[in-house]
Amino acid sequence: MKIILIRHAQTPGNLEKRYIGKTDEPLSEYGKQELSLRTYPECEAVFVSPMRRCIQTADIIYPQTPHIICTQLRECDFGDFEQKNHKELSESPSYQAWLQSGGTAPFPNGENPASFKVRCTQAFASVIAANSEKSCIAFVVHGGTIMSVMEAYARPRLRYFDYMVPNCRGYLTEFNGEFLTVTEKL
Repeated sequence: MKIILIRHAQTPGNLEKRYIGKTDEPLSEYGKQELSLRTYPECEAVFVSPMRRCIQTADIIYPQTPHIICTQLRECDFGDFEQKNHKELSESPSYQAWLQSGGTAPFPNGENPASFKVRCTQAFASVIAANSEKSCIAFVVHGGTIMSVMEAYARPRLRYFDYMVPNCRGYLTEFNGEFLTVTEKL
């Protein structure tokens, strides 16, 4: 089975390098324009985070393909860091502690990164199991969601942050029932 993983197009918060998790931002005009210049592989079904930025991206890329909303594929809840950027957080002791943890400590008043990864990989596995008869499906989701899935399933195995992708980018992969192999970077 071919699996396409695409990060949503740019939002205003992405442009300002803000932590945008539970904030339901729309795409920026630049994000929409960037999508119009790109092409993506065809697929039989599209699985989408419930966030507006992902739905809008899927609507532009795959207007004729059925979209299925998967709540568990939403981005991480960044808690107290939500809608802030590195510069705004640089004096925060809780942010410094989070950075010192290598990004593994729970977000203050937000989600635990380990729980987030489990949520994403369980949702991915559930979608794959329910759609095993299809030859190609796509996921239009968030950077963190893609990194979680790739860290768990891609071979050769890399670390979470090694799978960071810019907006509108992602991976075309082949799933053998156990592992993902990247066949193309999008």
